[in-house]
This record gives sequence, C-alpha cells and structure tokens, in this order.
Amino acid sequence: MVLQRVSLITVGAFNLPILRSFYKSLGWEETEISSDNYAAFKTAGVILSIFPIEELAKDAGVEIKQSVDTFRGVALAINVDKPEEVDTTIHAIRKVGGNILREPSDAFWGGRTAYFSDPENNLWEVAWNPDSVFDERGAMISF
Repeated sequence: MVLQRVSLITVGAFNLPILRSFYKSLGWEETEISSDNYAAFKTAGVILSIFPIEELAKDAGVEIKQSVDTFRGVALAINVDKPEEVDTTIHAIRKVGGNILREPSDAFWGGRTAYFSDPENNLWEVAWNPDSVFDERGAMISF
C-alpha cells in the first residue's frame, strides 16, 4: 500500500529569486531549510518548496519541455474559512503583483472561488467551500 499523503509540493522555478520574493511578499515565511538555491515555505498541510527547474528535471531524469509561458496542467489551492476571505486574499495578492486570472465569484457548487498565477504562471485557486473541514493547524481534512 502507498500512503495516501501529500507531504511536499515542489515547484520548478525558472527564476528562483523572483518566485521566492513573490511568496515572501504574500507574508509567507521561509523555513530554516531554505538556502540560496532552494526555498521552502511551511503551510498548514504541506511544505511548498521552490527549486531551480533545471535541477528538478535533472533529479527526476526528465527533459524540460515547458517555458514560463506554458500552463503546466496543475493548480494549487488556498482554501479559506469564509467566503469573503476569497476576496480579501485576491486583493492582497493583487497588491503584491500576482496576476489575477479570474476574479472572485460564487461557484455553481455553492462555494466562492478565484484564480491567480505567480510570476512564472503557476496556477493557484483561492476557494471557500462550505463543506471544508480543517484541523487545528489549518490543514484541510475533508470537503
């Protein structure tokens, strides 16, 4: 059996200093394991790490066939506790230069959602789901 767990998400960075600066401008604090060539941010549920894309590809044994302008087919999410927090979160992201792709709106499934991308077009959803349950650390345990 494979453990049903996501512990770490690594984003391959074309320009690590720019991505590091963006996430720090959101008010996110780096962990002590960060270095000049690696950034790690503790979130409620997983560690978000940023690593040079060339090194990540080399480590995985794959070729890079994408550019900063290519949608990578993955979306990360920040789930919030209240519907109005979708709007305030997007406002804060806009203030630090995040690219707002979809303004906050009510979703057909009963929640509220919006999308933004970071400086390298990594896609993020900000969502409120009325059925979400979070643990004491803020990690989502069901929805």
